[in-house]
Amino acid sequence: MTADSDPFAFDHEPRPAPPDGTPEAGGGSSETPTLESRVLDSLRTVFDPEIPVNIVELGLIYDIRIDEAKNVEIDMTLTAPNCPVAGSLPGEVERAAQTVEGLGSVKANLVFSPPWNPTFMSEEARLELGMF
Repeated sequence: MTADSDPFAFDHEPRPAPPDGTPEAGGGSSETPTLESRVLDSLRTVFDPEIPVNIVELGLIYDIRIDEAKNVEIDMTLTAPNCPVAGSLPGEVERAAQTVEGLGSVKANLVFSPPWNPTFMSEEARLELGMF
């Protein structure tokens, strides 16, 4: 599904199925959260300083890849290419992800494709910001 057919479904959705076929967290009350879902939870503690919403709900996290050695690579963007936190936000993302127990190295890549726009925000973020 593309953003054209559903404004809440994105081609860059950061929650692909785990490569080992295990179900994602939240599918049942007895499931253990996946490593990826724990990384996403840690990233929810990082906020854009100008917008009172975390970077996951803002749609700034485009992809999370975890290899066999549990090294993590995160593709993220900014709300604007000239964002004043361009130099610091990737480091904050790396530090937040490193708090997840069991991970190897963590690297945050700043990407600008696709360019971020407000349609990438979750419904929760839109409600928080009064964007109905």
